Amino acid sequence: MVSDRIPSHGGSTDPSDRQQPTLEGATADLEAAIAADDAEAVEAAFRRVGGLLGPAGERESAAVGPRLAALLPDTPPFPRAQLAMMVGACVERGADPVACADQVLAGLRGALSGALLLVERWKETGGGELPDPDEDDPGLAHARIEDPDRLDEWHAQRAVIGWWTLHLWQMASFAVYTHAAVRTTARACGVTDVLLELIDRYGEGRHDLKGLIHLARTLDDEPLLVLDRPSGTGYLLRMDGLTDNFQLHTLLADVLIGGGHLPGPLPDPEVVALSRTAELDGRRRVTAYGSFNLVAPDGAWIWNEGAPGDIPLVDGVRTLVLDPQAYERSWSAGRFIQQVPGDLRLERVLAPAEAADRLSRAAQALPFEQAFR
Repeated sequence: MVSDRIPSHGGSTDPSDRQQPTLEGATADLEAAIAADDAEAVEAAFRRVGGLLGPAGERESAAVGPRLAALLPDTPPFPRAQLAMMVGACVERGADPVACADQVLAGLRGALSGALLLVERWKETGGGELPDPDEDDPGLAHARIEDPDRLDEWHAQRAVIGWWTLHLWQMASFAVYTHAAVRTTARACGVTDVLLELIDRYGEGRHDLKGLIHLARTLDDEPLLVLDRPSGTGYLLRMDGLTDNFQLHTLLADVLIGGGHLPGPLPDPEVVALSRTAELDGRRRVTAYGSFNLVAPDGAWIWNEGAPGDIPLVDGVRTLVLDPQAYERSWSAGRFIQQVPGDLRLERVLAPAEAADRLSRAAQALPFEQAFR
């Protein structure tokens, strides 16, 4: 969690803070300092905000979150990423995630673009191991990649800042993306597509963005048409907050087998609870077992290791075919993103004729050997 990374020590010993300093007061000081373009006052107020945020309560943290987010565009680059972390901590404590998200996600986009630029220039200047943001000197990296003919000083600085701060923007963005309202808004306005495209270009770099990818791809209020081939039946369901197909698989068994619509062994209630809202107690492992083979309408297998977004759209609705398992499957129960509750609910059972028609257009599953190619 972002809030775990925020210092818990007290505020500054500046004389102005000796009369019961508050986070809201320090935020007001930071707002005034930035408006006055007073670098010294900005630095002092920034330290006070950072010192007071750790021990602050939920009410005060929630109140200042959107105010701190509004300051991000006018904060100097390296402190800006630290401020984004503070915003993320406020969101975890109840600040309005939608009010905080725009500037946080804009910062993530800038950091990703800068990091990509650094990777490109690093290759052009001899390659080798990329700099370690925790150990290496950003000034040396800047000197290596700057070139008046290829990359001017401003772009070189942007590249270094992006590389050195991407992990902070990733954590702040993770905090806001755990909220369905942010995911829905960011997807609708195209922000999520842009971020995922940048992350895809970034690839397997030094920064671990896997969790953020799953969060950004999470579907909310999304219809899912499920066709069971053995029984010839069909079901229209709705998904919310499902971050991986292991979770989807468990909830399909709960809704369809547990609901009496399909035959088969009932899933363990604890496994189902862990796929919805429950959290594992300590290090104990709970095992989930498979019930189906998940297949796309074109016959390709839908892997449990993937996400519901892998399920293709047919006539505007994600459509999934259930076949008998090709082999027994088991996995550790739970949600890939613990902070996001998941839900799957049945909206209607398809009429037999409609189910038969849709199944007639679905290809047979690829043979086991071809599915792994």
